[in-house]
Amino acid sequence: MQADIGKTRQADSSPETADSVRAPGKARGILRHAPGPGVFHHARIAPAPPLAGVVQHFWIVRWDLEGSPPQVRETLPHPNVHWVFEPGLTRIQGVHTGRFTRVLEGRGGVFGVKFRPGGFRAYLDKPLSALRDASLDGAAVFGAEAAVLEAELFAARSDAEQVAAAERFFLARLPPADPEALRAGEIVDAIASDLSIGRVEQASERWRIGARSLQRLFNEYVGVGPKWVINRYRLHEALERLAEGIEVDWAQLALDLGYFDQAHFIRDFKALVGRPPADYARRG
Repeated sequence: MQADIGKTRQADSSPETADSVRAPGKARGILRHAPGPGVFHHARIAPAPPLAGVVQHFWIVRWDLEGSPPQVRETLPHPNVHWVFEPGLTRIQGVHTGRFTRVLEGRGGVFGVKFRPGGFRAYLDKPLSALRDASLDGAAVFGAEAAVLEAELFAARSDAEQVAAAERFFLARLPPADPEALRAGEIVDAIASDLSIGRVEQASERWRIGARSLQRLFNEYVGVGPKWVINRYRLHEALERLAEGIEVDWAQLALDLGYFDQAHFIRDFKALVGRPPADYARRG
């Protein structure tokens, strides 16, 4: 299960998520679906400052669909590793390169740790590209203590208790700062926020690193290549524009996102979202 499962009740709707809970930025990459019946809770909580180089944020999703039909949630995942805690399904998941789909039914809940780009590399004895579209058991990385953390999270009675347990775990295992990991995260952040970075060559020029060296850096610390990251954040931006509900000039949107032409943008959008952008904009 990925972090941004859908637009649900936000973290600040609960009394426990007042000043003591730190909220990260707006969720992105969520595909729209018609709202259905049921009760949902979704919180995204930034880590304590010492963990900021390792953990992007913690996320919690709970749902109660008892007596209601199952519901589909879909996202276009970010270039992040997640440790996802769910009864019987707990796994560390590498970057998921396709569309992520999850069917929710009955009653359940998930706690997730979304690692910073580059942040998980210190815990793994191999490049993060080895974990792309794959997963592994927490014990393979953290030993028997992974099960102890899992038990604490499942026993916790609030978002704040779950976050506190996860923070204690990672504060006790805070790795030394790795300049290359920090550099990889910085480049990913810039690509996400700056649409002028539309090609790998532009990233190479800005950070004064050769294209092949940049590719190696991303394979080692991010898990996917810089071109993939650029394309993914282009599509996140497209979803944001379409969510505004205003009439779209498709050719101009393609140019704004750095595409060579409208046809390439439509091809990429349909391949990942499953529908052409015009159809997605009409039906959501």
